[in-house]
Amino acid sequence: MPAMPDTSLPLVVAALLAAGAGAGFAGGMFGIGGGFVVVPALMLVLPLIGAPSEQLAHLAVGTSLATIIFTSLRSVLAHARREAVDASVLRSWAPWVVLGTVGGAAIADLISSAMLASVFGAGVLLMAIHFLMPGFEVKPVATEMPGGAVRAGLAGGLGLFSAMLGIGGGTITTMVMTMCGSPIHRAIGTASGMGALIAVPGVIGFVVIGLGEQGLPFGSLGYVNLPAALAVIVTAILFAPLGVAAAHRLSPALLKRVFGIYLVVVGATMIAKSGVI
Repeated sequence: MPAMPDTSLPLVVAALLAAGAGAGFAGGMFGIGGGFVVVPALMLVLPLIGAPSEQLAHLAVGTSLATIIFTSLRSVLAHARREAVDASVLRSWAPWVVLGTVGGAAIADLISSAMLASVFGAGVLLMAIHFLMPGFEVKPVATEMPGGAVRAGLAGGLGLFSAMLGIGGGTITTMVMTMCGSPIHRAIGTASGMGALIAVPGVIGFVVIGLGEQGLPFGSLGYVNLPAALAVIVTAILFAPLGVAAAHRLSPALLKRVFGIYLVVVGATMIAKSGVI
């Protein structure tokens, strides 16, 4: 296993800690896992510790999922203390989310790093619509969450999509719950717990598909870089409760617009750098 280069170590650590702070706050504020912040940061930082370009996107996604386990748990516990988590939704969606996540990891194993980066960029641009367009605000279309085949399809698709992007699926979960009549704070709180359901099987999948790969940087277990994940987790755990507090005290309208602009920049940049299009 290659040794970690020490020439850029302070810069690497500072960037990862900053990414963790942003991911933790965004996770608490919007009920997302923080992958939209962590994956782009890892794409910039991991080459500094020796990540090869042909494996970069896989490492970024796998490592992001590892951080989401902890940020999701931290956020959902904070929301639960405010009685803003619907545990029945998490229980009923869990089996289908896990199956979809396993499928997402399997698909990621079949495509190149450049293609995975472009998929991430396209997904980010789609999610930006939710944050940027006031006219796109979801309206209730039902009074309860769907069951049966509809639930299986939505939950499975959520897991598949999120595993490929290295995200916690919070935005999609929040949209579905609000469309089904859930109050926004309860939807955000429940969505924050969806990240762990996605991240645990997702991490296992990216570890498995990355085992035996040559040239991975120091501290990598398959496509999960443990030192990078740890650095992000440290500040993410600290900042997640601050995002939760902001979500319950402030109108998130302005922050949603700012975050939406960030997503557009990130999505366009990832697609441009992938070279696929």
